[in-house]
Amino acid sequence: MKLFDLSLKLNGFPLKKAQEEYESILAVPEDGYQKFIEQKKQEIVLFHFENNPFYRSLVGNELPENWEDLPVLTKKDLQRPLEERLSDGYSLKNVYINRTSGSSGNPFIFARDKFSHALNWASIIKRFSFHNINFNSSLQARFYGMPLDTKGYYLIRLKDYLSCRYRFSILDFSDSAIEKIVEKFKRKPFVYINGYTTCIVQLAKYLEKKNITLTTLCPTLKVCITTSEMLFDDDKKLLTKTLGVPVVNEYGASELGVIAIENIENEWVVNQEDLFVEILDENNNPVEDGQEGNIIVTCLYNKANPFIRYKVGDIGSIQKINAKKTVLLNLKGRTNDFAILPSGKKAAGMTFYVLTKVIMDNIGNIKEFTIVQESLNNFTIEYSSERELSENEITNISNHFDNYLEKGLQYEFVRKDYLQRSKSGKLKQFKSMIN
Repeated sequence: MKLFDLSLKLNGFPLKKAQEEYESILAVPEDGYQKFIEQKKQEIVLFHFENNPFYRSLVGNELPENWEDLPVLTKKDLQRPLEERLSDGYSLKNVYINRTSGSSGNPFIFARDKFSHALNWASIIKRFSFHNINFNSSLQARFYGMPLDTKGYYLIRLKDYLSCRYRFSILDFSDSAIEKIVEKFKRKPFVYINGYTTCIVQLAKYLEKKNITLTTLCPTLKVCITTSEMLFDDDKKLLTKTLGVPVVNEYGASELGVIAIENIENEWVVNQEDLFVEILDENNNPVEDGQEGNIIVTCLYNKANPFIRYKVGDIGSIQKINAKKTVLLNLKGRTNDFAILPSGKKAAGMTFYVLTKVIMDNIGNIKEFTIVQESLNNFTIEYSSERELSENEITNISNHFDNYLEKGLQYEFVRKDYLQRSKSGKLKQFKSMIN
C-alpha cells in the first residue's frame, strides 16, 4: 500500500494531478523553456496583483512592466497575520499552513494552496528518486525536531509512520544516546538518512571514534541527505567515510520547499520547475552569473500566499548551464550574521565559524560549538567535548582569532554537556547580540 501517497490524498492534496503537471513541466523543450518560465512569472504576479490586497499594497496602483521593478519581499514584510496575506478565495480552512523555523531570527506563518503544496511534493519525490528513494517504501532515518508535548509527540509518530520514516530525538547526543541510535540501525532496514547536518555529523563522529562504518550494521542504507544547516567539505568527507554511503547536500526553505539539491554528479542543481531563483546585490540589482549576492526566490505556483521576489536571507551564487539547468555554486549562509568589530571591520559569521571549526577539529576533542558575539569586544564560545580545553589550547585558538580578526578581543570558552538548540532542533552556529 502506498501510505505516503494516501496520506497526502486524505489531507486533500491532489498529488496525482500535481505529478502530471510536474511531468509536463519537465517535458517542455529546452529552446522553449525560457519563454515558459517568463509566462509563469507573469501569471503568478498578475494573479496576486488582482487577487491579493496585501501584495497589491506592496506593488502600488499599477503593475510594473519590468520584472526588476517589482518589490523584493523580506520576512519582515510577511510578519503579519496570515489572514491579511491570503489571496481572495483562500481561507485558513482550505490551505496548507506551516511556520518557518525562525533560524534567521524572523519566524512567521505561511500558507500554500493545496495544489502548489502537492506540486512541491511532486518535485521532492522526483528529485529523491534520482537517488533511488521511494517515499512509499524506502524507510527514512529522520534527524529532525520532535514535539515535546504528549499529543504532538504521538501525532508526529503517526505522521512519520504514514510517511515511511522513523524519527530520532535530537535533544541528546551523548555517547549513550548515540549508542541507542546505532542499535536502532542494527534492527531497522533504513534506506536513507535525512535531517539536520549537525546532528548527523555527531553520529558520524561517534562512529569514527568507535571505528564503525554504519553500512556494516545497516546494509540496506543507500544514501544520506543533509539539509537545513551548512554542510562543510570536511564534514561531508567524514559522513561519507563513516556512514559508508554517498552524501547529498540539500538546500531549501520550509516556506518554499527544495531550492537546490545535489544530483548523482555532485552538481547542486537549482529547482527551476516550480521556483524562479535570482541573485541580487545589496541594492536589489541582478549580479553577473557566478557572482555572490542575496538569494531571491519566486514561487511560481503558490496562489494562496505571495512569495514573489522573496529574499530568503542567504548569500550564494548560481551559474546558468542552459535554459533548463542552473547550478548553485556556493552558499555562504545567513546575511544577518556578521561579527562587527571595534575597528569597524565586519566579518561574516559563517566564515568566523569555519575558522573556529578548522582550529577545533585539529584539536580533535570538540563535538560541537557555537559562537555568540556578546558585545564589540567580547565573544562567548560554547562547546561540548570529552574534556575541557587546556590553557595552551585556549591561548592557541585566541591567537588565531587575533590574527584573523583583530587584536584586543576577549574570548570566554564555556564547556557544556550539550548545546542548546532552537525549538525546531537546529543548532545556530553563530549569533550576534549587537546586530
